[in-house]
Amino acid sequence: MPQENFASFGNHRTWYRVTGDGIGIHPPVIVLHGGPGAAHDYVDSFKALARPDRAVIHYDQLGCGRSTHLPDADPRFWTVELFLAELDNLIAHLGITEGYTLLGQSWGGMLAAEHAVRRPRGLKALIIANSPASMVTWVAEANRLCADLPPDIQETLIRHETAGTTDDPAYTAAVDVFYERHLCRIKPWPEEVKRSFAQMAADPTVYHTMNGPSEFHVVGTLKSWNITAQLEQIDVPTLVISGKYDEATPRAVQPYVEHIPGARWELFEHSSHMPHVEETGRCMSVIDRFLVEAVGQNPR
Repeated sequence: MPQENFASFGNHRTWYRVTGDGIGIHPPVIVLHGGPGAAHDYVDSFKALARPDRAVIHYDQLGCGRSTHLPDADPRFWTVELFLAELDNLIAHLGITEGYTLLGQSWGGMLAAEHAVRRPRGLKALIIANSPASMVTWVAEANRLCADLPPDIQETLIRHETAGTTDDPAYTAAVDVFYERHLCRIKPWPEEVKRSFAQMAADPTVYHTMNGPSEFHVVGTLKSWNITAQLEQIDVPTLVISGKYDEATPRAVQPYVEHIPGARWELFEHSSHMPHVEETGRCMSVIDRFLVEAVGQNPR
């Protein structure tokens, strides 16, 4: 049975769940969700990677999900360094500092890369799923994708972004057109995806502060984030994942493949930003095979 608990983090709490009994056998997989602020629900399917000798750990980053919410925090509180410290705290709390793997999706992959370039001794393998290496490139590619939207949708997006009225229902409806193409192509969205977006809408503090009002209108503190120059420092086996219709386009993810020594890239032909939802079986198979090869586990 999955085990849920909280890790104290300063005056706050980080919720986490451990699926599987193998936390002390082979390096467990820690799943880092996106957003920032989307919570773990939409990446819940990664629990399928758990096996008798491998645990999977989900957690909600500070400010979302079941972890401590801080809607009144100074915007300067929300930093990459904060979330790196929270991850380090969770690893220490679980007693796995000597061995773990990271699976980061979207913003979670960016955070995982930030952790990996520091070369922590316990990190054994890295999976970066649907993540940009540079937010400047991400925005440029998003603008290119937006240019293919119907003219009326483009006009609505531009009008509300220019006016600062991105809370208008018309803007939300136009954003959804982009999301249906490049975020998750399953209609209707699975319940776990809906839950993540519903809770982020209920408390958008982290997302709005660090990202902005939408996936492609990035005006938050991450707008100039770029880890490309540091990627060559990553020294563990790395798998990069993206989808054919992904908002994380080939140009956005390419630096991970080019600059991380030995990195592998798997493109999912029928997916956008969520192969773990859109092609669940194949996605889990690809990641499982990578982990077996990377950390010496026996095949199923």
